[in-house]
Amino acid sequence: MKNRNKVLSVLLATSLVLGTAACGAQQPASDNTGADTQQTTENTGDQATEAASTEEVASGSDAPLVIASDDFSEKFSEFFAASVPDQRVADFTSVALLGNDRAGELIYNGIEGETKTYNGTDYTYQGIADCVVTENADGTVDYEFKLRDGVKFSDGEELTADDVIFSYYVYIDPSYDGSASTYALPIKGLAEYRSGSDTLFNLLVKGGADNTDFTFVTEDQQKKFFETDLPEAGAKFAQSIADYCTAKGYLAATEAVAKADIANAMANWGFAKDNEDGTITTAATGTTFDVAGGQAPTAEDFWNEMMASYEGDVVTLSDTEQADSGILDFLSDDYKVAIETGDSVDHVEGIQKVDDHTVKITLTEVDATAIYQLAIMVSPMHYYGDPSKYDYDNNKFGFEKGDLSSVRAKTTTPMGAGPYKFEKFENKIVYMTANENYWEGVPVTKNLQFKVTSNADKESGVVQGTVDISDPSASKSALEQIAGENSNGEISGDKLTTVLTDYRGYGYIGMNSENVCVGGENGSEASKNLRKAIATVISVYRDVTIDSYYGEAASVINYPISNTSWAAPQASDPDYKVAFSVDVNGNDIYTAGMSEDEKYAAALEAALGYFEAAGYTVTDGKLTAAPEGAKLGYEVMIGGGGSGDHPSFGILTAASESLKTIGFDLQINDLSDTSILWNALEAGTAELWCAAWQTTLDPDMFQIYHSEGGSAGHYRIYSDELDKLVLEARTVTDQAVRKALYKEALDFVVDYACEIPVYQRQDCNIFSTERINVDTITPDQTTYYTYLNEIHKIAMN
Repeated sequence: MKNRNKVLSVLLATSLVLGTAACGAQQPASDNTGADTQQTTENTGDQATEAASTEEVASGSDAPLVIASDDFSEKFSEFFAASVPDQRVADFTSVALLGNDRAGELIYNGIEGETKTYNGTDYTYQGIADCVVTENADGTVDYEFKLRDGVKFSDGEELTADDVIFSYYVYIDPSYDGSASTYALPIKGLAEYRSGSDTLFNLLVKGGADNTDFTFVTEDQQKKFFETDLPEAGAKFAQSIADYCTAKGYLAATEAVAKADIANAMANWGFAKDNEDGTITTAATGTTFDVAGGQAPTAEDFWNEMMASYEGDVVTLSDTEQADSGILDFLSDDYKVAIETGDSVDHVEGIQKVDDHTVKITLTEVDATAIYQLAIMVSPMHYYGDPSKYDYDNNKFGFEKGDLSSVRAKTTTPMGAGPYKFEKFENKIVYMTANENYWEGVPVTKNLQFKVTSNADKESGVVQGTVDISDPSASKSALEQIAGENSNGEISGDKLTTVLTDYRGYGYIGMNSENVCVGGENGSEASKNLRKAIATVISVYRDVTIDSYYGEAASVINYPISNTSWAAPQASDPDYKVAFSVDVNGNDIYTAGMSEDEKYAAALEAALGYFEAAGYTVTDGKLTAAPEGAKLGYEVMIGGGGSGDHPSFGILTAASESLKTIGFDLQINDLSDTSILWNALEAGTAELWCAAWQTTLDPDMFQIYHSEGGSAGHYRIYSDELDKLVLEARTVTDQAVRKALYKEALDFVVDYACEIPVYQRQDCNIFSTERINVDTITPDQTTYYTYLNEIHKIAMN
């Protein structure tokens, strides 16, 4: 079972700026304008410098800069941040080893700086370190980071190699349970360091309540865990999901159920069916609760239902179903400590301190994605660790191996070398002050606040003055409303200044190739032709519908990859093709000067050709019989809230009406409860569906398209040819070669016709023209480089 909005709680895993994030991972999102509002954070660690320094800009006011935010989880730690808003706060207090430019390319020479041209303007980017990558003859790869002299944490202590070493060892500790995946890299000696230990929590869960082997756990620990601590934590875990649903405004169909927070959550999260008569029936145990009659389920009931659904698999349950917090967040730190269960070494051979300002990391093999995980955010050892426990020469790294209690203790009060210092979190507001020791100069605006703001108030809040910057969802109607606030009728004017940047992701329509195929052979030409027939008709309606829904806030894409990626094919490329624009014989379907109606007719005619090639019987321009294993119609699931509120709804409606004229039934299932969609994807029962992928700077395709990737089962491709391309691209560091390999992979996916690329939408940031000196806002913002990267330069009027 999969929760309705799991993607929103794991977006951190795809954050570019956190070098420790699992870059390349992509996550599905329903992407209707109501639910898809949380975005990945941008890099505030390595800032870019331009011709004017911060000292040349003077603020005309002592007023705080107030930025609208979604709800916080109070995990303001680079190590353990669990949501995008928390990560943003952590990033403001921290610095990363490497930053990136506006095009998303990493800056390897941060100390001297690199000048890059973007949109006709030269920009110089600096950072706190240089990085030299050396591929050795024996197949190993060295990453040597040289730190800038004089970088200080906000308390005045200098940032040195010891802090980098400490930070690495936190991320690779056997007890680390944050979102970073540095521990998965092929660092020399890392496996030997992490072996021979496991956390008390894992040992208890693996043993189970009936365990009789007390070699590593005691009988009292086991009894206390299963009889008291786990049930109590489970109830809190269940309540956190209910609170999340309430905060996001996810409501069950029946008013009585919607008002009961646990019942509402169970319905929204897919663990109960709203019978629409005031009762709900649970999915796993079949228990019925008369909510309207006063018999609402409790948090304990919800937890027990989840446990029944997962047959007691606590780990998978927590990983899959959590909203903002996992089950470990509700257990004491005692359960997170690693216990020695076998042999291990006391240090990692591939993490070396060269001198006080240089650290070298050695990988045993080439991994093109590694640099994004090695360019970590550096945290102060003297604050998060224990200086008395740090002695590099004697393999002591600031804490006892397996015990991160000192690091966890600072989770709600971050500190680092970023532009701002954390002061407090109070009444849903994070208060921060300028870091006077910031390596790029003291931020112009002294006081900054992150203020929790509902989506409905993100535009009005800036107009009314409760916030100065916010990020409302960008749609045609939203932009019209913004323009209406300005006297010039434009989206930037005397009241509001608007900046649109491409969203780091894209919307698509997917097909399960095993469910939409001929004769049970999903990779056959006949099966591909069936899917191409459907895709051809759907694709022709993309332009008009996306323009109607988004206006200037989105554009149609033709490859299953975000336009923000450096690996995305460009229209200027000689082999660039509009998606599904050729017929079964390889001829162009459309010609210059065609009207929209002519295009629709041409697409339908081409679809008939594909259907016939797939083995369908075509009589007088209509389908009269399907080949073995195929059907005369398929269902497409879309999360439009039951009211068609989705950017692809109009596309599907038009395509369905068109296909119906040739005897094919594309059935649109507009879901008010999108957990049905996620459950169908996981179970492999969906035929077609609408969703979106969130992407990162690195276009690694393993998770989505490789046979062993976490989401490969959605499409059911399972191709050795595609797997080889995906893996080969991981072993090449030359970006041009990787781009060519990814283009081959993209062409393969398009030819397989299991994914129809639909749109690249835009993120919207609005600024108060009246209260902010808009001349100090970062120019030429992109998805990889926004105002957040130069927050230290923004001045108030």
